[in-house]
Amino acid sequence: MPKIKTHRGTAKRVRVTPTGKLVRRKANGMHLLQKKSASRKRSIATKGSVKGSLVRNLKRALGGLK
Repeated sequence: MPKIKTHRGTAKRVRVTPTGKLVRRKANGMHLLQKKSASRKRSIATKGSVKGSLVRNLKRALGGLK
């Protein structure tokens, strides 16, 4: 059985925590920031977690990591 290759694009965007959860960056934080409120920008700046059916697919893309 061959090894599962890591999808490098996914590996650059998603991180696995020690407990096995997936952490990602939130969208909309790179440009057009002048029109966004300070509270919205703070919310965007925090890390988001991956939930639902995407978790299984992303873990498979990361090479079967726990």
